[in-house]
Formats: sequence, structure tokens, C-alpha cells
Amino acid sequence: MLCHLHREQFIPGDLARIWAFFATPRNLDALTPPTLRFRIIGAVPERMYAGQLIAYHIGLLPGVTVRWLTEITQVRETEFFVDEQRLGPYKLWHHEHRFAPAPGGVTMTDSVTYDPGWGPIGGLVDALWIRGQLATVFDFRAKKIAELFPG
Repeated sequence: MLCHLHREQFIPGDLARIWAFFATPRNLDALTPPTLRFRIIGAVPERMYAGQLIAYHIGLLPGVTVRWLTEITQVRETEFFVDEQRLGPYKLWHHEHRFAPAPGGVTMTDSVTYDPGWGPIGGLVDALWIRGQLATVFDFRAKKIAELFPG
């Protein structure tokens, strides 16, 4: 069962500065709610690149932590990058991050296609829990971005 999440956010500021922030994998820490207990495992280079693997631990529920391995599959400098899950809680996770110049800043678009797996049970879990969790994560992220790039 394929599910989709789409978000757009205007970020005031210079495209090069905004891109530099998002192209730095360690900055993902600042954009993830503390409730997820997100932690990158091991060292990662300062700048992302196509083919880069990034491993994380994420706390899904109290006492339940999962390992998530993503690959940066595509990067076009200052325009977009794509991360895809290689190991983790989803059957499929494909996340496109696009950056388009706009008057006074950048419009950032996130398009996520995911499949929770587990057939009809996965669809039910998505409707009852996953969709809301993802909305919370992306709402937190939007708020943090607005704080980091106030314009």
C-alpha cells in the first residue's frame, strides 16, 4: 500500500546557505523531534553525496528503538536530493527534497512515498498511527526551519 506525504515551506534567505544546511547530514539532528531519540550511528562526512549510507537509531515507542539505514541516491547541488531506506521500519521509503529559488528565499518541497508493509494491517496502522507521527515530525521540522532561518 503506497502512501504519500507532501509538504512545502518557504525559507527566507540565500539558496547557497540553505542548501549548505540541508546538505550536512548532522543537521538532521536539529530537525528531528527529541521524542524520537534520533541518533546518527558512526561518523558521517560534512557534505552528503550520492551513494552515501547513513545509519540511525530511532525510538518509535518508549523502550522500542529501531535501526534505520538510508542511502542518498541522488544529489543535484542546490536543487534536490533523494534519500531511500535500505533497512528500517518501512517496506519502502523514498523522500525527495527539492529547493527552488523564490523571491526573497527558497521554496522547499518534501515528497515522501512510503509503504508501511504488512498489507491491510499496515494500512490500518498507517491510518491510526504512522500518518499522525509523520505529520508531527514534519510539523516539528517546519517550526525548527522557521527558527533557524527567520528572514
